[in-house]
Amino acid sequence: MLTRRKLIKRLSAVPVLGGLIGGALPLESAFASEVAKVPARDVLKELGLRTFINAAGNYTAMTASIMPDEVLAAIQTSSQEYVMLEEVQDKVGEKIAALVHAEAAMVTAGCWSALVLGTAGVLTGMDQKKVSQLPRLEGTGMKSEVIVQKGHNTGYVHALTNTGVSIVEIETLEEAEKAINEKTAMMWFLNTASLLGKIQHAEWVALAKKHSIPTMIDIAADVPPVENLWKFNELGFDLVCISGGKAMRGPQSAGILMGKKELIAAARLSAPPRGGNIGRGMKVNKEEMIGMYVAVERFVNMDHVKERKMWDERVAEIEGKLKTVAGVTTEMYLPPIANHVPTVKITWDNTKIKLTRKDLVENLRKGNPSIEVVPGGGDLPSIDVTVFMLKPGQDKIVAARIKEELTKALV
Repeated sequence: MLTRRKLIKRLSAVPVLGGLIGGALPLESAFASEVAKVPARDVLKELGLRTFINAAGNYTAMTASIMPDEVLAAIQTSSQEYVMLEEVQDKVGEKIAALVHAEAAMVTAGCWSALVLGTAGVLTGMDQKKVSQLPRLEGTGMKSEVIVQKGHNTGYVHALTNTGVSIVEIETLEEAEKAINEKTAMMWFLNTASLLGKIQHAEWVALAKKHSIPTMIDIAADVPPVENLWKFNELGFDLVCISGGKAMRGPQSAGILMGKKELIAAARLSAPPRGGNIGRGMKVNKEEMIGMYVAVERFVNMDHVKERKMWDERVAEIEGKLKTVAGVTTEMYLPPIANHVPTVKITWDNTKIKLTRKDLVENLRKGNPSIEVVPGGGDLPSIDVTVFMLKPGQDKIVAARIKEELTKALV
């Protein structure tokens, strides 16, 4: 019986096969002609799905971001050929690592998967027996504790505990020093919560290095600025985890684990296509890997000054329209860390405009076109409008619709 393992072994012994198939022009032409014959379908419409203008941001529930044409083209092209998945991960990892100034990198099934696989790699190293034992740590000789600051101890630590580790919560540098022991596997830092912790990046890394403990940082939605792609590698973090489908506009289900070469190699032992590990279900197909590489390359090389100017123009369009409505004030702000992009807070005087924030959000959602915004906080009713996910011209539509709803509610 030809098992999957035997098949992979046989295929790996004949690397010339892929080259022969890939270079076979008649086959390639046949596939291309078949693709060309497929009529375009609006499947979203067929399914009756609501589409909307995204003035909220790249939230997972809202399917994050829309992939650029060059990313989609790379996905389409790569989908027409067979390649060995490990070879794709090798080549794509090398290219991404060079772009982000890391020793090594791999494409993962989102940032969560990067957290799980990175932690797994720290625990097991290159020991295949330990890989098969996760998440059972007792009696294996593996370390079992991860140190986390209290302000960073959010729901995302569940990605770490998927590997079997326990979270040790601390607040001060002194507490962190005391918490380190023979069970300490790693020290984890949540970048978006850095203002909520008492220990900042450099101190965190320095303490870990003093005790030869690996460090990991989660920067899921923390680009722009583009420099954040390499900032934390250069600061000395051993592993850096990031989402791929947010501002970089890669496939939504993709992410990147980057960092020290030996840790990335160890992380891959718990990742597909291998089985018998905790990461088998975290599959990343060749199209996602290729798409993620092209998305990173595009993001690193794009004109970010020009893009920021475009965002500022969209903000000006929205503010200009809404400031003409009595009782309405607007303010542009930049979230300090995650989703660090221009956002417009729109606030109105509820003695002049009889409209709750909930009703405005619902009216925009149910309108034509449907528009998604975020309900604002504070005592006065408000909404937040984010402009960086908008398509060209949609800023005018968003501004006009919000103005229309607020104007209708004037007392």
